[in-house]
Amino acid sequence: IKDGLLKKILLEEGIFSEKKLESFWEIAKKNNQSLRDYLLENKFINEETLYKAIARRFKLPFISLKNLIVQKDLLSLIPETVAQVHKIVVFEKSQNKYKIATSNPENIQIIEFIKKKISAPAKVFVATPEDIEDIIKQYHRGLKTEFKEITKETEEEVSSKKGSLKELADDIPIIRIVDTLLEYAVFEKASDIHIEPTEKDIVIRYRIDGMMRKVMTLPKNTQAGVVARIKVLANLKLDEHRLPQDGRFKIKTPEFQVSFRVSIIPVFDGEKVVMRLLDEKGQILSLEKLGFQEKQLKTLKNNIKKPHGMILVTGPTGSGKTTTLYSVLNILNKPDVNISTIEDPIEYRMPGINQSQVNLKIGFDFASGLRAFLRQDPDIIMVGEIRDKETAEIAIHAAMTGHLVLSTLHTNDAITTIPRLSDMGIPTFLIATTANCIIAQRLVRKICPNCITSYKLSKEMIKDLSEQIDIDTVLETLKREKVIDSKKMENLLFYKGKGCKKCNNQGYKGRIGIYEVIEITPDIAEMINKQKDIEEIYKEVRKKGTISIVEDGFIKAKNGITTIEEILRVTKE
Repeated sequence: IKDGLLKKILLEEGIFSEKKLESFWEIAKKNNQSLRDYLLENKFINEETLYKAIARRFKLPFISLKNLIVQKDLLSLIPETVAQVHKIVVFEKSQNKYKIATSNPENIQIIEFIKKKISAPAKVFVATPEDIEDIIKQYHRGLKTEFKEITKETEEEVSSKKGSLKELADDIPIIRIVDTLLEYAVFEKASDIHIEPTEKDIVIRYRIDGMMRKVMTLPKNTQAGVVARIKVLANLKLDEHRLPQDGRFKIKTPEFQVSFRVSIIPVFDGEKVVMRLLDEKGQILSLEKLGFQEKQLKTLKNNIKKPHGMILVTGPTGSGKTTTLYSVLNILNKPDVNISTIEDPIEYRMPGINQSQVNLKIGFDFASGLRAFLRQDPDIIMVGEIRDKETAEIAIHAAMTGHLVLSTLHTNDAITTIPRLSDMGIPTFLIATTANCIIAQRLVRKICPNCITSYKLSKEMIKDLSEQIDIDTVLETLKREKVIDSKKMENLLFYKGKGCKKCNNQGYKGRIGIYEVIEITPDIAEMINKQKDIEEIYKEVRKKGTISIVEDGFIKAKNGITTIEEILRVTKE
């Protein structure tokens, strides 16, 4: 729905005053957002209320499609690409009359096209984009069943075939297996695919929301063909089975554009394949959406504005460090600055930024890339990771000579970044003068909104919890941040997901960050310079009201975003 028409509808319905709508529209335009996205994102209106108003304006009935399972023959009346692009589906048939749902009744052309295609009477309804998206996902409902059928056929065909690896890789059943495997991973929003050979079969596991999940097993005799097919896609050596190999390939369809980073290593029962999925159509999120608290955001944004120095993000592999840096770069990406990055790999393409890919085969690593950048007149530099003394030294000197440097480090928390840099041979006075801000982060799974339920902690739970964290300090922070009134754990309401169809009975859907943001203020810098004990420095940091990762997690648990179990899972050392 175009902004102009949406404004008219909201005014006619009396949902907002003209003055309020005008101010919303102005802010939305500044943020390069549509009015609809701005209103929904900031919770000024919920999706159902908005689309009920749109339905009334077009004199069409509104329908909720929640938990509706649509027959496959009805879905197939509209091709998936058309349904995806135009947000329109056929969801029911009664007495030779079809029911169509759309979230854009303004698109009369596509509605008429579908009515002609069906060549039968049809009634049009308005539904929310979220409900229509859930129906569109059902196009893939039969994927697992289809997979079983393919593997059965393949087992019979492969058993009767003996040929070269190239012939096996080009074999139709093998191609179908690998294509379905990749498509299913994209549909399940997996971040990694693991293909693991065992003595008797091949185990396929996906990492979804940070957790490994066994998806299926393949017959052992498909192993050579599947690995060969992936090697062909990633342009790797087919006849090399003793050395590790790395490559990448891309799949582009109207619905998705995903880059697969492939790693193959020899193991006892064959070759293990791990593929990392990088969504190239994925949007770079704002810092607010990543999950930063208001105070943390203010600190980070103040340090982003500084013309030089270092912003470091720490945490284990897969904790979302690069995503945070991309979000920061997105804010800094203006026509009047020159930004260069050296990454391994380039996860998102960002227009207006000069992105370089590490290539160790030719000796192009973080240190050599960083050295070359300094001759390219940059204002802002992003280094994928500081792994060694050489990279650390060049990054620190770049930060000293008027560049803003963003990078990541592998440490357990924010404060240990200081001794980590010292261990790399960086003098403390350089750390003190160049570090602006250090962020530590973890990713926690979010509670599924469709099956969320509340509960209070029992005495046993509280006792168990107090053995793992300092409850009094956490409660003190929650009260200071105005998240709670009572300082008694047994009085507090927490949340969890019961498990439903929409979250595969996991109780979780999606992930969000929990953070600790330390600003290197002049007095903290002085303590670093004087080589004070790290615990003493951290006490001073805490006095300034810094929220720890665990406390940030508890704020999110209290607000019904994640669970206590998730916080303990990702923060325990």
